[in-house]
Amino acid sequence: MSGVPLMSSGLSKLKKKHFRVKHQKVKLFRANEPLLSVFMWGVNHTINELSHVNIPVMLLPDDFRAYSKLKVDNHLFNKENMPSHFKIKEYCPLVFRNLRERFGIDDLDYKESMTRCGLRISSFRSQPVLDDSSGKSGAKFYQSYDKLFIIKTLTSEEVERMHSFLKHYHPYIVERHGKTLLPQYLGMYRLTVDGVEHYVVAIRNVFSNHLTTHKKFDLKGSTVDREASDKEKEKDLPTYKDNDFVKEGMKIYIGEEAKTKLIETLTADVDFLTRLHLMDYSLLLGVHDCARAEQESRERAEREDDEDNHDEEDDSESGSGLESRGPMADRLWSWSGVGHAVTNMATPPESPHAALMRETSLQYEDAIIPELDIYAIPSKEGALTKEIYFLAIIDVLTHYGVRKQAAKAAKTVKYGANVDGISTCDPEQYGKRFIEFMSKAIE
Repeated sequence: MSGVPLMSSGLSKLKKKHFRVKHQKVKLFRANEPLLSVFMWGVNHTINELSHVNIPVMLLPDDFRAYSKLKVDNHLFNKENMPSHFKIKEYCPLVFRNLRERFGIDDLDYKESMTRCGLRISSFRSQPVLDDSSGKSGAKFYQSYDKLFIIKTLTSEEVERMHSFLKHYHPYIVERHGKTLLPQYLGMYRLTVDGVEHYVVAIRNVFSNHLTTHKKFDLKGSTVDREASDKEKEKDLPTYKDNDFVKEGMKIYIGEEAKTKLIETLTADVDFLTRLHLMDYSLLLGVHDCARAEQESRERAEREDDEDNHDEEDDSESGSGLESRGPMADRLWSWSGVGHAVTNMATPPESPHAALMRETSLQYEDAIIPELDIYAIPSKEGALTKEIYFLAIIDVLTHYGVRKQAAKAAKTVKYGANVDGISTCDPEQYGKRFIEFMSKAIE
């Protein structure tokens, strides 16, 4: 991968650390996959390194080609916990640090989420957990233990694309003051384990870490080959597609004002992607059904009551979560919907830090927490079903090049030149159709 070592703006410290051998005193991270152990170790190390660096006021072109890397050779590592030999490379550390800041994510909170269990509750595993959401690309997805972040594997080609994308993405995020539904990219790494190179990118989770996602859709505005397969439908949380959405008569009921703001943001994002000749992106939609969640909560409480019946001792803590839940829920439900979710999406929370919010989210499982649920929009007053929607644009790195043009030609031969629903079309057509579909889907 092309790049320049971090050198300027007080960054010589990072340069000196290239390929320095680490000794046993460093912290171990235990995970059931060596790759995850190395990832956790790497995030812990790179965030600690950045805390000793003078952060420049402005990013320079070199920062978009910069990297820091480290080689670890330590025969003393217990191989059950950590591989003895591995390499970590972090791409564009200052760019991603700046993005985290603009998205209101504190570096220590990010490190906490990725590397260990901050709540010290035995039922929580500290390592990221594999998610079964792998798509056609074959990418693997992991969730941080607190479900705030997603770690996605990339190909070396995608890392190249990410480098060229970043140069445009960062200025766009600055210009929009973070008001975007594009993925929030937070860090990109190369992890070399047993001589094999793995590439991963960290992204903010679109869905809530405390409100259950009851239904999930991947929408492109295309109708050809856009149904969930029978195999997909067997999953606990299948990813449905455009035709499934239309057949079910699904709508996103958020009201006129919220719709206007949402479409404005979507249009700006799609225009940005079109200018870069990008396409094949999707709108990821998660639906939280409030009535169903209340029913699940009641059933869970009944099960817990049954389990606790044999223990008649008074507990001074009993009911504290429920008693405090009411007023907080009322306060959060009076929040002005998309006006906060989209307009102030990236304002760093001035109230509690994310670490505190993680604990809070476990108590207020029936309401939106604006600082955490930045993609959430509640259904409008008077909607037939009280729902909370989570919406964001995903998979934005596909360039309309030779491969996509060939795919379009193949589909045109199969379905005919006049079929509007083919997902592989040029970026302008794709963007126009995408916005039209979303406009009809939202009420």
